[in-house]
Amino acid sequence: MRVKRSFSQRLKDNGKRIKADRACYFMIAPFMLLFITFTVLPVAAAIGLSFTDFNMLQTPNFVGLDNYRTLFLNDDVFIIAVKNTLILAMVTGPLSYIACYVFAWFINELPGKLRAIMTVVFYAPSISGGVLTIWTYIFSGDRLGILNSFLVRFGFIDAPIQWLTDTDYMMTCCIIVQLWLSLGTSFLSFMAGFKTVDTTLYEAGAIDGVKNRFQEVWFLTLPQMKPQLLFGAVMQIASSFAVGAIPMQLTGFPSTDYATHTIIAHVQDYGSTRFELGYACAISTVLLLVMLLVNKVVNKVLVDN
Repeated sequence: MRVKRSFSQRLKDNGKRIKADRACYFMIAPFMLLFITFTVLPVAAAIGLSFTDFNMLQTPNFVGLDNYRTLFLNDDVFIIAVKNTLILAMVTGPLSYIACYVFAWFINELPGKLRAIMTVVFYAPSISGGVLTIWTYIFSGDRLGILNSFLVRFGFIDAPIQWLTDTDYMMTCCIIVQLWLSLGTSFLSFMAGFKTVDTTLYEAGAIDGVKNRFQEVWFLTLPQMKPQLLFGAVMQIASSFAVGAIPMQLTGFPSTDYATHTIIAHVQDYGSTRFELGYACAISTVLLLVMLLVNKVVNKVLVDN
């Protein structure tokens, strides 16, 4: 039978453990100081400011839930931004997550030098500066644009298509570019995860009836890569819901009829253009809560199963 300890006793025991492990706490202290200063405190401040009317020039004025009431009941552009963000997240999130794993799997099967080269090739777009300039040229709305030039030359279309200003094509263009840039940190984590797999299990699996490579991946590889899968899922959730720079640079800010306007773009509008910081913090808080909820669901699926 477990004996229930008093609060003072638990506090005393925790103090003893901290004292015994003080070297560990000393080593992580610099990181924790920076993390609290530049992550925890700003997030807490943003949540607090979301209940105020703040324009950076005057003292914040507490307005309670007015910002959230306006956000959900009177801000039609925010509803459009939510719809666009969900479309981008639901399409690019799962597809890029699967693509990261599949490409990592195929590249891991290559010989050493070729594997290193292909890793750089697939990872490079996510860290390359100015890559959106290339896509702007590809989707250019005149006849000199690469895509329009190809389609006109081979008779698929008669006149150039305005890929980045026509609301019928803007979202598709943003999805394509986002997928192209998505092989980033998750891709590298999966590559590292394949190196931690115990290969002796494949021999045991062959004895137990595993017949092909796909069964090996499903029954043997995936269960051993849960930490990497979880990390990759968290990173993909963050990147897919935080899409903003790509639509703004490709289709303009604001885009035509707000066709690619996302929640991040809405935060940028009110925070950096209108300087309505309280309202911008309310938008950011809503986005944070949505990401935490989705992350919780993903953790439930990957950890508990």
